[in-house]
Amino acid sequence: MTGAADCSLGAALRALRTELDLPGAFPPEVLAEAAEAARNPDLAAHEDATGIPFLTIDPPASTDLDQAMHLERRRDGRGYRVLYAIADVAAYLRPGGALDAEAHRRVTTLYFPDDRIPLHPTVLSEGAASLLPGETRPAALWRIDLDGDGVAVATDVRRALVRSRAKLDYAGVQRQIDTGTAEEPLALLRDIGRLRAEQERARGGISLDVPEQEIIEHDGSYGLAYRATLPAEAWNAQISLLTGMAAARLMADAGTGILRTLPLAPDGAVTRLRRSAHALHIDWPHHVPYAEVIRSLDPGRSNHAAFLQECTTLLRGAGYTVFEGGDLPDPAVHAAVADLYTHCTAPLRRLVDRYASELCLAATAGKEAPEWVREALPALPKEMAEGTRRAGTVERACVDLVEAALLEGREGELFDAYVVDVQDRDPAVGTIHLRDPAVVGRIEGGTAPLPLGERLRVRLTRAGPAAGTVLFAPA
Repeated sequence: MTGAADCSLGAALRALRTELDLPGAFPPEVLAEAAEAARNPDLAAHEDATGIPFLTIDPPASTDLDQAMHLERRRDGRGYRVLYAIADVAAYLRPGGALDAEAHRRVTTLYFPDDRIPLHPTVLSEGAASLLPGETRPAALWRIDLDGDGVAVATDVRRALVRSRAKLDYAGVQRQIDTGTAEEPLALLRDIGRLRAEQERARGGISLDVPEQEIIEHDGSYGLAYRATLPAEAWNAQISLLTGMAAARLMADAGTGILRTLPLAPDGAVTRLRRSAHALHIDWPHHVPYAEVIRSLDPGRSNHAAFLQECTTLLRGAGYTVFEGGDLPDPAVHAAVADLYTHCTAPLRRLVDRYASELCLAATAGKEAPEWVREALPALPKEMAEGTRRAGTVERACVDLVEAALLEGREGELFDAYVVDVQDRDPAVGTIHLRDPAVVGRIEGGTAPLPLGERLRVRLTRAGPAAGTVLFAPA
């Protein structure tokens, strides 16, 4: 990307913040409260678990570390124990205070290529509350016992002081496990992750391995790449998923909680997906559930990648649902998880997780949830829906701007692409993936139906940060 493009992209990113009316700097009273909380957290209820050698696994540049884990074999030899420490944000926030009110206004951390808009001031999210290595931190400490098949057989969560010993990244973890140099607590990540993936398969859950665009920075310029998910990331995600399911069960048993829910895909959506499978030459026998078809796909093949993209339509409509008085909502399950599920493992970056932690801590202790939690519950689904929508808008808009800046000045050039989506109402309009550069764009202007899942020569017709998005036409 040229210097001029970098400048125009920077201006476009700044304009995006204004256009979307995103939060700016934290108000002085919020910063003052955060600084005081960082100096004086409420640690009265925390037991000492600093002797457990926790580790974190995150992208290399991350400093807002929500989770730390320690994996071990159970002493009875009948399975495994997952010890999962989640940052205890409630130890720093005073309910009803300026810091709490600001978190409800922001809802989630928002990520930009050049910066982030954090949920909490960085003195907490990247400092006092973050599970940084070598630092003693308050946490909600989960203990989940699994049998030899990876089935959860016992769950406990309590407040504790923990200390991470190492900050690892996914590539390094994968390398250690692949070369056999990982010591057992880390090596068990593969064993437990695989067992939990088998449990996911058994209950009919799905994890979509869709090729994702990633904004990459190099020498002050930005580009795009398709990021392949490492097995270590999937194994790590299974630990988080396990904890979210355990948390949902605790809340269900207690009769009060907030779930992450997703209705089952309607018959019409599955029928449409079957038509796409046929068009993409994907073998889908009628007696085989779509979850099994998804597991058989190779995202490196263009027709498989296109079908995986189509499968994301079945995961739309996820939301947060509150229940009280013992009766679970309908639907109660998350269709992709195929079980009860909630978000509880990212409280530094997502508002709802702090409340889920409190509900689970109270349920484990056999107590009623704190009043400040119960009072906030009814409004949380709407707050989270708006915050999640805003985060998705920011993510897509940032990628659109980088794409547009990357291709600025190349209007009229031809590119090789493959078609990943075709509109039902107008099959000459759809979405394409370019291999190089890693661009996903809209295509229109042709007269013939687009060949879903097939290669296509395309011409760039619009680009540049001023345009905001790229546009292609069949060559």
